[in-house]
Amino acid sequence: HIEPLQEQLYKEMLGRIKQTDLSVPVRRDSFYYYTRTEEGKQYNIYARKKGSLEAPEEILLDENVMAQGKGYFRLGGSLVSPDHRLFAFLVDTTGSEHFTLVVKNIAQNRMLPDQIADVHFGIQWANDNRTIFYTRTDSAQRPDRIFRHTLGMPNSADVMVHHQPDVLFGLGISKTKDDRFLLIGDESFTQSTYYYIDAYRPAEKPQVIAAGRPNVEYSVEHHGTHFYIRTNDGAVNFKLVRAPDRDPRPENWQTVIPHRDSVLLSDFDVFRNHLVLFEREKALTRIRVRDFATGTEHHVAMDEPVYTVRFGPNPEFDTRTLRYVYMSLVTPTTVYDYEMSTKKRELKKRTDVLGGYDPSQYATERTWARASDGVMVPVSLVYRRPLVKDGSRPMLLYSYGSYGSSTDPTFSSNTLSLLDRGFIYAIAHIRGGQEMGRWWYDQGKMLNKKNTFTDFIASAEHLIRERYTSKEKLAIRGGSAGGLLMG
Repeated sequence: HIEPLQEQLYKEMLGRIKQTDLSVPVRRDSFYYYTRTEEGKQYNIYARKKGSLEAPEEILLDENVMAQGKGYFRLGGSLVSPDHRLFAFLVDTTGSEHFTLVVKNIAQNRMLPDQIADVHFGIQWANDNRTIFYTRTDSAQRPDRIFRHTLGMPNSADVMVHHQPDVLFGLGISKTKDDRFLLIGDESFTQSTYYYIDAYRPAEKPQVIAAGRPNVEYSVEHHGTHFYIRTNDGAVNFKLVRAPDRDPRPENWQTVIPHRDSVLLSDFDVFRNHLVLFEREKALTRIRVRDFATGTEHHVAMDEPVYTVRFGPNPEFDTRTLRYVYMSLVTPTTVYDYEMSTKKRELKKRTDVLGGYDPSQYATERTWARASDGVMVPVSLVYRRPLVKDGSRPMLLYSYGSYGSSTDPTFSSNTLSLLDRGFIYAIAHIRGGQEMGRWWYDQGKMLNKKNTFTDFIASAEHLIRERYTSKEKLAIRGGSAGGLLMG
Protein backbone atom coordinates (compact mmCIF):
# COMPACT_ATOMS: atom_id res chain seq x y z
CA HIS A 1 0.00 0.00 0.00
CA ILE A 2 3.01 2.34 0.27
CA GLU A 3 4.37 1.50 -3.21
CA PRO A 4 3.06 4.79 -4.70
CA LEU A 5 4.97 6.71 -2.02
CA GLN A 6 8.10 4.65 -2.70
CA GLU A 7 7.90 5.55 -6.38
CA GLN A 8 7.28 9.21 -5.57
CA LEU A 9 10.29 9.34 -3.22
CA TYR A 10 12.53 7.62 -5.77
CA LYS A 11 11.61 10.15 -8.44
CA GLU A 12 12.14 13.03 -6.00
CA MET A 13 15.59 11.81 -4.99
CA LEU A 14 16.74 11.02 -8.53
CA GLY A 15 15.36 14.37 -9.72
CA ARG A 16 17.77 16.28 -7.46
CA ILE A 17 20.88 14.54 -8.83
CA LYS A 18 22.79 16.06 -11.73
CA GLN A 19 23.62 12.94 -13.72
CA THR A 20 25.95 14.63 -16.23
CA ASP A 21 28.64 16.13 -14.03
CA LEU A 22 32.35 16.87 -13.71
CA SER A 23 34.69 16.69 -10.74
CA VAL A 24 36.92 19.67 -10.01
CA PRO A 25 40.14 19.12 -12.01
CA VAL A 26 43.21 18.40 -9.87
CA ARG A 27 46.56 19.73 -11.09
CA ARG A 28 49.62 17.48 -11.08
CA ASP A 29 52.64 19.00 -12.78
CA SER A 30 51.38 20.29 -16.17
CA PHE A 31 48.24 18.11 -16.27
CA TYR A 32 44.70 18.61 -14.95
CA TYR A 33 43.06 15.32 -13.94
CA TYR A 34 39.33 14.82 -13.40
CA THR A 35 36.44 12.37 -13.64
CA ARG A 36 33.10 13.00 -15.27
CA THR A 37 29.73 11.25 -15.56
CA GLU A 38 27.17 11.20 -18.34
CA GLU A 39 23.41 10.87 -17.96
CA GLY A 40 22.17 7.32 -18.31
CA LYS A 41 25.63 5.82 -17.73
CA GLN A 42 26.52 4.14 -14.44
CA TYR A 43 30.27 4.65 -14.30
CA ASN A 44 32.99 7.31 -14.27
CA ILE A 45 35.06 8.49 -17.19
CA TYR A 46 38.68 9.31 -16.19
CA ALA A 47 40.23 12.11 -18.23
CA ARG A 48 42.86 14.86 -18.26
CA LYS A 49 43.93 18.00 -20.09
CA LYS A 50 47.50 19.20 -20.59
CA GLY A 51 48.59 22.76 -19.90
CA SER A 52 45.17 24.35 -19.35
CA LEU A 53 41.50 23.53 -18.89
CA GLU A 54 40.89 24.76 -22.44
CA ALA A 55 43.16 22.06 -23.89
CA PRO A 56 41.64 19.04 -25.69
CA GLU A 57 40.45 16.20 -23.47
CA GLU A 58 42.41 12.98 -23.26
CA ILE A 59 40.41 10.02 -21.92
CA LEU A 60 42.46 7.74 -19.70
CA LEU A 61 39.74 5.21 -18.99
CA ASP A 62 36.00 4.89 -19.62
CA GLU A 63 34.60 2.54 -17.00
CA ASN A 64 31.35 2.27 -18.95
CA VAL A 65 33.20 0.66 -21.86
CA MET A 66 35.15 -1.70 -19.58
CA ALA A 67 31.98 -2.73 -17.72
CA GLN A 68 30.05 -3.73 -20.87
CA GLY A 69 28.83 -7.32 -20.71
CA LYS A 70 29.97 -7.80 -17.13
CA GLY A 71 27.59 -8.63 -14.28
CA TYR A 72 29.74 -6.63 -11.88
CA PHE A 73 32.42 -3.98 -12.34
CA ARG A 74 34.38 -1.90 -9.87
CA LEU A 75 37.59 0.08 -9.98
CA GLY A 76 39.59 -0.33 -6.77
CA GLY A 77 41.94 2.59 -7.32
CA SER A 78 44.10 4.16 -10.02
CA LEU A 79 47.40 5.99 -10.23
CA VAL A 80 49.27 7.77 -13.01
CA SER A 81 53.04 7.19 -13.22
CA PRO A 82 55.33 10.09 -12.18
CA ASP A 83 56.10 10.87 -15.85
CA HIS A 84 52.35 10.82 -16.68
CA ARG A 85 52.83 8.24 -19.46
CA LEU A 86 51.30 5.18 -17.76
CA PHE A 87 47.98 4.64 -15.97
CA ALA A 88 47.77 1.81 -13.41
CA PHE A 89 44.39 0.70 -12.09
CA LEU A 90 42.68 -2.14 -10.18
CA VAL A 91 39.68 -4.00 -11.64
CA ASP A 92 37.19 -6.31 -9.87
CA THR A 93 34.54 -8.09 -11.99
CA THR A 94 33.28 -10.54 -9.34
CA GLY A 95 32.57 -8.42 -6.24
CA SER A 96 35.22 -10.30 -4.25
CA GLU A 97 37.57 -7.32 -3.77
CA HIS A 98 40.30 -9.45 -5.33
CA PHE A 99 41.47 -7.06 -8.02
CA THR A 100 43.54 -7.41 -11.17
CA LEU A 101 46.28 -4.80 -11.58
CA VAL A 102 46.31 -3.44 -15.15
CA VAL A 103 48.70 -0.87 -16.66
CA LYS A 104 47.82 1.24 -19.70
CA ASN A 105 50.16 3.10 -22.02
CA ILE A 106 48.20 6.34 -22.37
CA ALA A 107 49.71 7.68 -25.59
CA GLN A 108 49.40 4.32 -27.38
CA ASN A 109 45.94 3.62 -25.88
CA ARG A 110 46.88 0.02 -25.15
CA MET A 111 47.09 -2.22 -22.11
CA LEU A 112 50.55 -3.56 -21.27
CA PRO A 113 50.99 -7.33 -20.94
CA ASP A 114 51.77 -6.76 -17.25
CA GLN A 115 48.58 -7.91 -15.51
CA ILE A 116 48.69 -9.14 -11.93
CA ALA A 117 45.75 -11.01 -10.38
CA ASP A 118 44.69 -11.25 -6.74
CA VAL A 119 45.75 -7.72 -5.75
CA HIS A 120 44.26 -5.71 -2.86
CA PHE A 121 43.60 -1.97 -2.52
CA GLY A 122 46.78 0.11 -2.58
CA ILE A 123 49.29 0.57 -5.40
CA GLN A 124 52.22 2.97 -5.71
CA TRP A 125 54.76 3.92 -8.38
CA ALA A 126 58.49 4.34 -7.77
CA ASN A 127 60.14 7.33 -9.46
CA ASP A 128 61.74 5.21 -12.21
CA ASN A 129 58.28 4.87 -13.88
CA ARG A 130 58.77 1.12 -14.27
CA THR A 131 58.54 -0.21 -10.70
CA ILE A 132 55.14 -0.57 -9.09
CA PHE A 133 54.33 -1.72 -5.54
CA TYR A 134 51.12 -3.59 -4.75
CA THR A 135 49.36 -5.31 -1.82
CA ARG A 136 48.06 -8.84 -1.28
CA THR A 137 45.83 -10.36 1.43
CA ASP A 138 45.63 -13.53 3.47
CA SER A 139 42.59 -15.85 3.55
CA ALA A 140 40.75 -13.40 5.85
CA GLN A 141 41.18 -10.50 3.37
CA ARG A 142 43.76 -8.88 5.64
CA PRO A 143 46.46 -7.00 3.68
CA ASP A 144 49.55 -8.87 4.87
CA ARG A 145 52.12 -8.61 2.03
CA ILE A 146 53.65 -5.84 -0.12
CA PHE A 147 55.19 -6.84 -3.48
CA ARG A 148 57.38 -5.04 -6.03
CA HIS A 149 56.86 -5.56 -9.78
CA THR A 150 59.10 -4.33 -12.60
CA LEU A 151 57.31 -3.66 -15.90
CA GLY A 152 58.30 -6.08 -18.63
CA MET A 153 59.37 -8.76 -16.17
CA PRO A 154 57.32 -11.92 -15.50
CA ASN A 155 55.10 -11.83 -12.42
CA SER A 156 57.07 -14.76 -11.02
CA ALA A 157 60.02 -12.37 -10.61
CA ASP A 158 58.04 -10.06 -8.31
CA VAL A 159 59.71 -9.53 -4.94
CA MET A 160 57.89 -9.65 -1.60
CA VAL A 161 59.08 -6.47 0.11
CA HIS A 162 57.33 -6.88 3.47
CA HIS A 163 55.19 -9.54 5.19
CA GLN A 164 53.19 -9.19 8.41
CA PRO A 165 51.96 -12.57 9.76
CA ASP A 166 50.27 -11.09 12.88
CA VAL A 167 46.48 -11.12 12.26
CA LEU A 168 46.02 -7.92 14.31
CA PHE A 169 48.00 -5.87 11.76
CA GLY A 170 47.39 -4.71 8.20
CA LEU A 171 49.69 -3.17 5.58
CA GLY A 172 49.42 -0.16 3.29
CA ILE A 173 51.70 1.49 0.72
CA SER A 174 51.93 5.23 0.10
CA LYS A 175 54.33 7.96 -1.01
CA THR A 176 55.45 11.15 0.68
CA LYS A 177 54.07 14.43 -0.65
CA ASP A 178 57.46 15.52 -1.99
CA ASP A 179 57.87 12.17 -3.85
CA ARG A 180 61.12 11.39 -1.99
CA PHE A 181 60.10 8.22 -0.18
CA LEU A 182 57.76 5.26 -0.46
CA LEU A 183 56.14 4.41 2.88
CA ILE A 184 54.92 1.03 4.14
CA GLY A 185 52.47 1.35 7.02
CA ASP A 186 52.22 -1.71 9.28
CA GLU A 187 49.39 -0.94 11.69
CA SER A 188 46.85 -2.35 14.13
CA PHE A 189 44.11 -0.37 15.90
CA THR A 190 46.60 0.55 18.64
CA GLN A 191 50.11 0.33 17.19
CA SER A 192 52.05 1.60 14.14
CA THR A 193 55.34 0.85 12.43
CA TYR A 194 56.39 2.71 9.27
CA TYR A 195 59.15 1.74 6.85
CA TYR A 196 60.63 3.96 4.15
CA ILE A 197 62.24 3.26 0.77
CA ASP A 198 64.02 5.85 -1.39
CA ALA A 199 61.56 6.35 -4.27
CA TYR A 200 64.50 6.73 -6.67
CA ARG A 201 66.04 3.42 -5.51
CA PRO A 202 63.03 1.11 -5.19
CA ALA A 203 65.09 -2.10 -4.91
CA GLU A 204 66.56 -1.00 -1.57
CA LYS A 205 65.51 -2.77 1.62
CA PRO A 206 62.85 -0.90 3.67
CA GLN A 207 64.23 1.01 6.66
CA VAL A 208 62.20 1.44 9.87
CA ILE A 209 61.29 4.93 11.09
CA ALA A 210 60.28 3.91 14.61
CA ALA A 211 59.84 0.34 15.80
CA GLY A 212 56.33 -0.55 16.94
CA ARG A 213 55.51 -0.06 20.60
CA PRO A 214 52.27 -1.07 22.37
CA ASN A 215 49.61 1.67 22.27
CA VAL A 216 51.79 4.04 20.20
CA GLU A 217 50.35 5.10 16.84
CA TYR A 218 51.94 7.37 14.28
CA SER A 219 51.72 8.55 10.66
CA VAL A 220 54.43 10.08 8.47
CA GLU A 221 55.14 12.81 5.89
CA HIS A 222 58.43 14.28 4.62
CA HIS A 223 59.61 17.88 4.19
CA GLY A 224 63.13 19.10 3.44
CA THR A 225 65.51 16.86 5.40
CA HIS A 226 62.98 15.71 8.01
CA PHE A 227 60.17 13.24 8.49
CA TYR A 228 57.12 14.89 10.10
CA ILE A 229 55.35 12.45 12.41
CA ARG A 230 51.86 12.69 13.97
CA THR A 231 51.84 10.48 17.07
CA ASN A 232 50.02 9.73 20.32
CA ASP A 233 53.28 8.86 22.10
CA GLY A 234 52.60 10.51 25.48
CA ALA A 235 49.85 12.54 23.78
CA VAL A 236 46.25 11.25 23.90
CA ASN A 237 45.05 13.85 21.36
CA PHE A 238 48.20 13.42 19.25
CA LYS A 239 51.10 15.80 18.68
CA LEU A 240 53.36 16.56 15.72
CA VAL A 241 57.10 15.91 15.86
CA ARG A 242 59.91 15.87 13.32
CA ALA A 243 63.03 13.73 12.95
CA PRO A 244 66.02 13.88 10.58
CA ASP A 245 65.47 11.49 7.68
CA ARG A 246 69.01 10.11 8.05
CA ASP A 247 68.15 8.86 11.58
CA PRO A 248 64.44 9.12 12.46
CA ARG A 249 64.49 7.08 15.69
CA PRO A 250 62.25 8.38 18.55
CA GLU A 251 65.36 9.59 20.41
CA ASN A 252 65.70 12.24 17.70
CA TRP A 253 62.09 13.43 17.69
CA GLN A 254 61.55 17.19 18.19
CA THR A 255 58.10 18.59 19.04
CA VAL A 256 56.57 20.83 16.37
CA ILE A 257 52.94 20.96 17.61
CA PRO A 258 52.58 20.03 21.30
CA HIS A 259 49.75 17.94 22.71
CA ARG A 260 46.59 19.81 23.81
CA ASP A 261 43.95 18.41 26.15
CA SER A 262 40.98 19.98 24.34
CA VAL A 263 42.09 19.77 20.68
CA LEU A 264 42.54 16.61 18.63
CA LEU A 265 45.22 16.78 15.92
CA SER A 266 43.43 14.47 13.51
CA ASP A 267 45.53 14.96 10.36
CA PHE A 268 48.17 17.15 8.73
CA ASP A 269 49.64 17.97 5.32
CA VAL A 270 52.89 19.54 4.12
CA PHE A 271 53.64 21.91 1.26
CA ARG A 272 56.96 23.49 0.31
CA ASN A 273 56.16 26.68 2.24
CA HIS A 274 53.33 25.68 4.57
CA LEU A 275 52.34 23.17 7.23
CA VAL A 276 48.57 22.52 7.38
CA LEU A 277 46.90 21.03 10.47
CA PHE A 278 43.45 19.46 10.60
CA GLU A 279 42.00 19.77 14.12
CA ARG A 280 38.84 18.85 16.05
CA GLU A 281 37.50 20.87 18.96
CA LYS A 282 34.00 20.99 20.46
CA ALA A 283 32.63 18.71 17.73
CA LEU A 284 33.81 21.04 14.93
CA THR A 285 36.58 20.55 12.40
CA ARG A 286 39.00 23.34 11.49
CA ILE A 287 42.10 23.99 9.40
CA ARG A 288 45.21 25.73 10.80
CA VAL A 289 47.96 26.99 8.47
CA ARG A 290 51.57 27.65 9.53
CA ASP A 291 54.20 29.37 7.38
CA PHE A 292 57.40 27.29 7.58
CA ALA A 293 59.68 30.30 7.14
CA THR A 294 58.09 32.73 9.62
CA GLY A 295 56.18 30.44 11.98
CA THR A 296 53.08 32.64 11.68
CA GLU A 297 49.73 30.84 11.89
CA HIS A 298 46.07 31.42 11.11
CA HIS A 299 42.81 29.46 10.94
CA VAL A 300 40.79 29.21 7.73
CA ALA A 301 37.48 31.05 8.28
CA MET A 302 34.23 29.06 7.94
CA ASP A 303 30.74 30.33 7.08
CA GLU A 304 28.29 28.56 9.43
CA PRO A 305 28.17 27.62 13.12
CA VAL A 306 27.73 23.91 12.33
CA TYR A 307 29.67 22.58 9.33
CA THR A 308 32.14 20.00 8.08
CA VAL A 309 35.47 20.70 6.38
CA ARG A 310 37.86 18.15 4.87
CA PHE A 311 41.09 18.19 2.92
CA GLY A 312 40.57 17.99 -0.82
CA PRO A 313 43.06 16.26 -3.11
CA ASN A 314 46.34 18.19 -2.76
CA PRO A 315 48.94 16.21 -4.74
CA GLU A 316 51.10 19.25 -5.52
CA PHE A 317 53.95 19.89 -3.07
CA ASP A 318 55.27 23.13 -4.57
CA THR A 319 52.14 25.28 -4.34
CA ARG A 320 50.67 27.92 -2.06
CA THR A 321 47.11 26.76 -2.82
CA LEU A 322 45.24 24.46 -0.46
CA ARG A 323 42.13 22.72 -1.77
CA TYR A 324 39.48 21.92 0.83
CA VAL A 325 35.89 20.64 0.78
CA TYR A 326 33.20 22.42 2.84
CA MET A 327 29.62 21.36 3.54
CA SER A 328 26.93 21.47 6.19
CA LEU A 329 23.50 19.98 6.72
CA VAL A 330 22.21 22.92 4.61
CA THR A 331 25.11 23.68 2.24
CA PRO A 332 25.88 21.14 -0.53
CA THR A 333 29.43 19.87 -1.06
CA THR A 334 31.57 22.89 -1.95
CA VAL A 335 35.17 22.87 -3.20
CA TYR A 336 37.43 25.85 -2.46
CA ASP A 337 40.97 26.72 -3.48
CA TYR A 338 42.55 28.68 -0.64
CA GLU A 339 45.63 30.85 -1.16
CA MET A 340 47.55 30.23 2.07
CA SER A 341 49.69 33.38 1.86
CA THR A 342 46.92 35.90 1.08
CA LYS A 343 44.05 34.04 2.85
CA LYS A 344 41.88 34.47 -0.25
CA ARG A 345 39.63 31.63 -1.34
CA GLU A 346 38.14 30.79 -4.71
CA LEU A 347 34.93 28.81 -5.15
CA LYS A 348 35.70 26.01 -7.61
CA LYS A 349 32.43 24.09 -7.44
CA ARG A 350 29.26 23.64 -5.42
CA THR A 351 27.32 20.47 -6.12
CA ASP A 352 24.14 21.29 -8.01
CA VAL A 353 20.89 20.22 -6.38
CA LEU A 354 18.28 20.17 -9.14
CA GLY A 355 14.65 21.07 -8.61
CA GLY A 356 15.09 24.58 -7.23
CA TYR A 357 16.72 23.88 -3.86
CA ASP A 358 16.83 27.08 -1.77
CA PRO A 359 19.13 26.75 1.29
CA SER A 360 17.55 29.83 2.92
CA GLN A 361 14.39 27.74 3.48
CA TYR A 362 16.30 25.49 5.91
CA ALA A 363 18.27 25.98 9.13
CA THR A 364 20.96 24.04 10.98
CA GLU A 365 21.84 24.33 14.65
CA ARG A 366 23.54 22.51 17.49
CA THR A 367 22.10 21.56 20.87
CA TRP A 368 23.75 19.75 23.81
CA ALA A 369 22.29 16.83 25.77
CA ARG A 370 23.40 16.01 29.31
CA ALA A 371 24.45 12.34 29.55
CA SER A 372 23.74 10.17 32.59
CA ASP A 373 27.23 10.92 34.01
CA GLY A 374 26.94 14.68 33.40
CA VAL A 375 28.96 14.81 30.15
CA MET A 376 27.47 17.15 27.50
CA VAL A 377 26.79 15.39 24.16
CA PRO A 378 26.56 17.51 20.98
CA VAL A 379 23.58 16.98 18.66
CA SER A 380 23.40 18.52 15.16
CA LEU A 381 20.00 19.40 13.70
CA VAL A 382 18.55 20.47 10.35
CA TYR A 383 14.94 21.39 9.56
CA ARG A 384 12.75 23.46 7.30
CA ARG A 385 12.00 26.95 8.55
CA PRO A 386 10.20 28.14 10.61
CA LEU A 387 10.58 25.84 13.62
CA VAL A 388 8.04 26.01 16.45
CA LYS A 389 9.26 23.87 19.34
CA ASP A 390 5.91 22.43 20.38
CA GLY A 391 6.70 18.71 20.03
CA SER A 392 4.64 18.31 16.87
CA ARG A 393 7.51 17.71 14.44
CA PRO A 394 8.50 14.15 13.47
CA MET A 395 12.23 13.48 13.82
CA LEU A 396 14.78 11.00 12.46
CA LEU A 397 17.72 10.69 14.88
CA TYR A 398 20.87 9.08 13.46
CA SER A 399 24.10 7.96 15.10
CA TYR A 400 27.11 5.66 14.69
CA GLY A 401 29.52 5.98 17.64
CA SER A 402 32.25 3.41 16.98
CA TYR A 403 35.91 2.94 15.97
CA GLY A 404 36.73 6.61 16.54
CA SER A 405 34.81 7.42 13.34
CA SER A 406 33.24 10.86 13.67
CA THR A 407 29.80 11.47 12.16
CA ASP A 408 30.23 14.95 10.72
CA PRO A 409 27.20 17.05 9.68
CA THR A 410 27.22 16.67 5.90
CA PHE A 411 24.72 17.46 3.15
CA SER A 412 22.43 14.84 1.61
CA SER A 413 19.87 15.81 -1.03
CA ASN A 414 17.89 12.67 -0.10
CA THR A 415 17.26 14.13 3.37
CA LEU A 416 15.24 16.94 1.75
CA SER A 417 12.43 14.44 1.17
CA LEU A 418 12.14 14.22 4.96
CA LEU A 419 12.63 17.92 5.70
CA ASP A 420 10.02 18.99 3.16
CA ARG A 421 7.50 16.73 4.92
CA GLY A 422 8.14 18.47 8.24
CA PHE A 423 10.82 16.17 9.69
CA ILE A 424 13.77 17.32 11.74
CA TYR A 425 16.91 15.33 10.95
CA ALA A 426 19.33 14.99 13.87
CA ILE A 427 22.78 13.48 14.44
CA ALA A 428 23.83 12.54 17.97
CA HIS A 429 27.64 12.81 18.25
CA ILE A 430 27.89 10.16 20.96
CA ARG A 431 31.01 8.76 22.59
CA GLY A 432 32.78 6.16 20.47
CA GLY A 433 33.52 8.68 17.71
CA GLN A 434 36.21 11.37 17.96
CA GLU A 435 34.09 14.52 17.57
CA MET A 436 35.27 15.80 20.97
CA GLY A 437 38.82 14.43 20.75
CA ARG A 438 40.51 11.12 21.37
CA TRP A 439 39.08 10.99 24.90
CA TRP A 440 35.60 10.83 23.33
CA TYR A 441 36.62 7.64 21.53
CA ASP A 442 38.31 6.09 24.56
CA GLN A 443 35.18 6.79 26.66
CA GLY A 444 33.05 4.83 24.16
CA LYS A 445 34.98 1.61 23.60
CA MET A 446 35.83 -1.61 25.41
CA LEU A 447 34.55 -1.46 29.01
CA ASN A 448 33.33 2.10 28.36
CA LYS A 449 31.14 0.99 25.43
CA LYS A 450 27.97 1.41 27.48
CA ASN A 451 28.44 5.21 27.22
CA THR A 452 27.72 4.94 23.47
CA PHE A 453 24.23 3.60 24.22
CA THR A 454 23.38 5.82 27.20
CA ASP A 455 24.59 8.93 25.31
CA PHE A 456 22.16 8.11 22.51
CA ILE A 457 19.26 7.62 24.91
CA ALA A 458 20.15 10.90 26.66
CA SER A 459 20.20 12.69 23.29
CA ALA A 460 16.73 11.39 22.41
CA GLU A 461 15.31 12.33 25.82
CA HIS A 462 16.84 15.83 25.53
CA LEU A 463 15.27 16.41 22.10
CA ILE A 464 11.87 15.34 23.45
CA ARG A 465 12.25 17.44 26.59
CA GLU A 466 13.21 20.52 24.53
CA ARG A 467 10.09 19.94 22.40
CA TYR A 468 11.90 19.48 19.10
CA THR A 469 9.81 16.31 18.78
CA SER A 470 7.80 13.85 20.89
CA LYS A 471 8.42 10.26 21.83
CA GLU A 472 5.51 9.23 19.57
CA LYS A 473 7.10 10.97 16.56
CA LEU A 474 10.73 9.97 17.06
CA ALA A 475 12.36 7.48 14.67
CA ILE A 476 15.95 6.26 15.09
CA ARG A 477 18.40 4.83 12.56
CA GLY A 478 21.90 3.35 12.48
CA GLY A 479 23.81 1.02 10.19
CA SER A 480 26.78 -1.34 10.56
CA ALA A 481 28.26 -0.54 14.00
CA GLY A 482 25.29 1.82 14.32
CA GLY A 483 23.11 -1.28 13.94
CA LEU A 484 24.60 -2.51 17.21
CA LEU A 485 23.58 0.85 18.67
CA MET A 486 19.99 0.38 17.45
CA GLY A 487 19.88 -3.09 19.04
